Amino acid sequence: MPSIFVQQTIDQLLDDPEARSLRDTTFVVVDLETTGGSPDDCGITEIGAVKTLGGEELGEFGTLVNPDQPVPPYVAVLTGITTAMLAPAPRLPEVLPAFLEFAKGAVWVAHNAPYDVGFLKAACARFGYPWPHPKVLDTAALARRALTKDEVPNRKLATLAGYFRTRVPSHRALDDARATVDVLHGLFARLAGHKVFTLGDAIEFARAVSPVQRSKRHLAEGLPDVPGVYVFRAPDNRPLYVGTSRSIATRVKSYFTAAEKRARISEMLTAASRVEAIECAHSLEAEVRELRLIAAHKPPYNRRSKFPERVHWLRLTAEAYPRLSVVRQLGGDAATEAGSYLGPFASTKAAELAAAAVYDAVPLRQCTHKLSTRTPRPACALAELGRCPAPCEHRISVEEYQEVAAQPFRTATRGDLGPLVEALLSRIDGFAADRRYEEAGVLRGRLGALLRATIRMQRLRSLTVIAQLIAARPATRGGWELAVVRHGRLVAAGTSAPRVHPQPTIDALLASAETVRPGPGPTPCASAEESERVLAWLEQPDARLVEMSEGWSLPAVGAGRFRDLLTKVERAATHPYVHHHVTDRSSVH
Repeated sequence: MPSIFVQQTIDQLLDDPEARSLRDTTFVVVDLETTGGSPDDCGITEIGAVKTLGGEELGEFGTLVNPDQPVPPYVAVLTGITTAMLAPAPRLPEVLPAFLEFAKGAVWVAHNAPYDVGFLKAACARFGYPWPHPKVLDTAALARRALTKDEVPNRKLATLAGYFRTRVPSHRALDDARATVDVLHGLFARLAGHKVFTLGDAIEFARAVSPVQRSKRHLAEGLPDVPGVYVFRAPDNRPLYVGTSRSIATRVKSYFTAAEKRARISEMLTAASRVEAIECAHSLEAEVRELRLIAAHKPPYNRRSKFPERVHWLRLTAEAYPRLSVVRQLGGDAATEAGSYLGPFASTKAAELAAAAVYDAVPLRQCTHKLSTRTPRPACALAELGRCPAPCEHRISVEEYQEVAAQPFRTATRGDLGPLVEALLSRIDGFAADRRYEEAGVLRGRLGALLRATIRMQRLRSLTVIAQLIAARPATRGGWELAVVRHGRLVAAGTSAPRVHPQPTIDALLASAETVRPGPGPTPCASAEESERVLAWLEQPDARLVEMSEGWSLPAVGAGRFRDLLTKVERAATHPYVHHHVTDRSSVH
């Protein structure tokens, strides 16, 4: 056993077996002899096990088992166990409960553990015994990590027993279990040099952890077990990667385990020299801080949320005969506030897809020529080809154009999307009736883009028009998680103590809250992603609204009523060569 002793707290010992030191952990080292290599068609012929704690052997378990099948000759030669020897032995249904009781509450250890544990698990399933889900250590895997090829040519049990000069295995279950106990203790002494002192450390050490992960594990030491943000930094202090978690310590440790297999994270760990922890009041503050840090620093190993400023909008131009234009920013004019925009979109392609849906539903002009009430007919080549709508071709008045083309778009963005949806569904039905399924599919995709954008914008705006909102959610350990939100931006966060009225904490948060100046559009003070994180937090069943400067509401005939239709459209998109009937007018009227 290792000479270094790590003292655990009572809570650690009771709540987390993996936090126990190896000295304080009870192990049952088990070995099986079988009739072959697969539990599906082979049986167990012998079980041997030794229970050990702190380097001392507490007991042994050993018995032959009648497998109800003959022992193959090559197995009899290897183990010395014959079919005749097993005839009087108890059968597995009699032996298995006794072994499970012997091993109860202990960590199971075996050499090539998947083999032995696999047979035992299959036996439990076959005879109706509940699987105990034990923690398992594999001495073969530990040896592969702890010993070099210069020290041992292979990781066979006999080779390791010879290296540690311990009891020798004999291909009999109890003898091999005893030899494995000695090898286990020899490996524990080696693990101390790798700073492996607890059961959890040993389990993780046995897995396929890369040399980089093993060498950088110290970066996870001393981090707080609280909600917050963690930042992997380079030697020059540059942020390499930003993440968030309800437990900073637990999440950062996971980067140094076998479960982390991402190549870019391995590259990031190679470059990292320290991890900075930013403690937060609760998960919402952590998520928002993460978004802001990623947007501010653009860490090279983060993929999402790096460029919140790269958004696009559909804008109804301020002309006598307005058209749709894809823009990068919204102006602060009256047209912006009058519902003449739709977005934000993550890309130009998404904005153009939604624009195509609008063009399919209402006769907005698509040409870029400047038109006025005095524009002669025809105004452009597109009009001659019949591809430019009414203003050019029919000399429609400004008032008529506003009524039939521009106003339906404004109405849709502010509230009722129904007329546009009805028009698009009618066209989809027409294409389907004519068996023009590819064209119906294209229109279906445009309808989905329009629905997504409008639902998102109306949902964002329902929050961002509120000048100030104070909300609370029950904290995990008592008290309240508190958030102050202004125009969709988190401006203060805190947690009140258990069994104490939260008002003093709220007053303190308000006194220190960030002052904001709202801009135009549905994202006046924060990125769309931040406001959506706030919305998700507020929409949890346990959230409580403490105070609001305005009412929080969505239009009664808003785009949100088309969520089911959007689901059908998106489902249809996964099978582009099969026609799906997505018409659902129950929510249109």
